[in-house]
Amino acid sequence: MSNKIKVGVLGATGAVGQRFVHMLQGHPWFEITALCASDRSTSKRYADACKWNLRGDMPEALRDVVLQDCQPGIDCEIVFGGLPTEVAGPIEEAFAVAGYVVCSNSSNHRYDPDVPLMIPEVNPEHLQLIETQKRKRGWPGFIICNPNCTTTHLVSALHPLHVRFGLKKVFVVTMQAVSGAGYPGVSSMDILDNVVPYIGGEEAKVEQKEPHKLLGVLDGDGVRYADFVVSAHCNRVPVRNAHLEAISVEFATQPTEEEVLNAWRYYDPLPQQLKLPSAPQPAILYDERPDRPQPRLDRLKGTVPGMATVIGRLRPDPLFHWKFLSLGHNTIRGAAGGSILNAELLVAQGYLGERASALAAVREFA
Repeated sequence: MSNKIKVGVLGATGAVGQRFVHMLQGHPWFEITALCASDRSTSKRYADACKWNLRGDMPEALRDVVLQDCQPGIDCEIVFGGLPTEVAGPIEEAFAVAGYVVCSNSSNHRYDPDVPLMIPEVNPEHLQLIETQKRKRGWPGFIICNPNCTTTHLVSALHPLHVRFGLKKVFVVTMQAVSGAGYPGVSSMDILDNVVPYIGGEEAKVEQKEPHKLLGVLDGDGVRYADFVVSAHCNRVPVRNAHLEAISVEFATQPTEEEVLNAWRYYDPLPQQLKLPSAPQPAILYDERPDRPQPRLDRLKGTVPGMATVIGRLRPDPLFHWKFLSLGHNTIRGAAGGSILNAELLVAQGYLGERASALAAVREFA
């Protein structure tokens, strides 16, 4: 019998749920013991209810698993949330009330003052909000969120620069893959031979909320948001996977080109130091070629495919200080993979108890 940590996937038939299932296969610490879906899919075999849309076949070991309701009582310690925003909020709360660890990919609780919004490389200290959350809400479990896929690679690229030079102004134009809209995503009649210059709610998340919380500092029982300005244009483009972002930055202290490059080159955040299973080594890859990064060529770069942020084309900006491109896989690092890395950090930092921490240590050094 496996001694891995038992995990469940909420919304297992959807685009993000499938990515969770795919990435958790063979994980050294976690084992899927429950797959959950909506009422129309429960009691069906996973193979019958799920139209598998990822490269390769559905994992053979899970084809005959019977889908369960998205409600507490399933046999696991961690639940990974791949549910639509319209239904995720109360379901995730119910699991936390029942004592589960909820690693959410939805936006429902991202901006709650006592819920950690996490990129493990960026703000691991925000895990301390878990104790505040449990104390204030009286929950035996808790919720932790990863940010929007657009925010993830923007902030991942900016974090080492913010730490050294201080952000003042950020201007970003995003070119976002159709998979970011879920399955079936954007109609082919809308996206082929076209760019759609609007993604509902996306610009507000980037301009007003997520980067500022992620780069903020703990202050009592909450986070004091970072003080800088973001202007965003978010566009849907005819690319299947990976978001490309054109970023211009003004700093509090203007760095040289070499100082910017060194901030990325020598970036060694906590997940990489801990050698977490899903942490790419290194976290950031800089490509010196003048026409890179590109989604089709670079979205799976890194030691853990799809989990690294790829940066290129650093050059002076005539309006700000510097500009560059950032690329990242939206459904791997920007969704399921981000939640899995959050869970790995929880285990390594002792939030699932001594047994889980010991198991992770044994498997890391085996």
